[in-house]
Amino acid sequence: MQQYLNDFRTGVKDGIPIALGYLSVSFTFGMMASEGISALSAVLISMTNLTSAGQVAGVLIITSGGGLLELGLSQLVINLRYALMSLSLSQRLHPSTRLRERLFMAFGVTDEIFAVAVNHNELLGPRYFYGLMLLPYIGWSLGTLLGACAGTLLPSFLTSVLGIALYGMFIAIIVPPARQNRKVLAVVLIAIVLSCAFRFLPLLSGVSQGAAIIFCAVFASLAGAVFFPVGREGT
Repeated sequence: MQQYLNDFRTGVKDGIPIALGYLSVSFTFGMMASEGISALSAVLISMTNLTSAGQVAGVLIITSGGGLLELGLSQLVINLRYALMSLSLSQRLHPSTRLRERLFMAFGVTDEIFAVAVNHNELLGPRYFYGLMLLPYIGWSLGTLLGACAGTLLPSFLTSVLGIALYGMFIAIIVPPARQNRKVLAVVLIAIVLSCAFRFLPLLSGVSQGAAIIFCAVFASLAGAVFFPVGREGT
């Protein structure tokens, strides 16, 4: 019979490295968000959404005057992967896990939490997952608060310089897989070219940021699926 992991303290321990990483990343998000929205709004966004890329895109759309439909579609495209992660994770949960527990656990599914959770060979219980969620959630929210407060106190030039760290994180996520796999590199380059086109071409520069994000993400993904499909062996 497969073992059952449902210890809250083990989850808390496993979540410590994630929380430390989230603290630094959300700090830069808080500083960036403080340039366009209040510190309270930035913290509320982080407390109700655990998605770095989605939050950055959302704040950009909000500050640029985008509409609710635009905002909603961009979040759907950016965060759709969490639905796939949740489906995969649901197969690793103990059968005794109730629906309301599964719904609450789904709120805490992020790339890092998912990776740690599925790395266990045992079936998972809600108490373990609650422990795994706890410190990363606190780190993400606290980092946003500290960053937002710092953004309102520090000089604007220093805030702009520190804000580059958030984009550095995205680059650090993209570069390793792009170097290892030419198909990933091709999709990344397509997205870069499209993003530059929406930024610099006169005919496209008037398109709102939200619509540009949606188009770049969807078109680059479709191009990758059509021209650079992944085989059964992942190559």
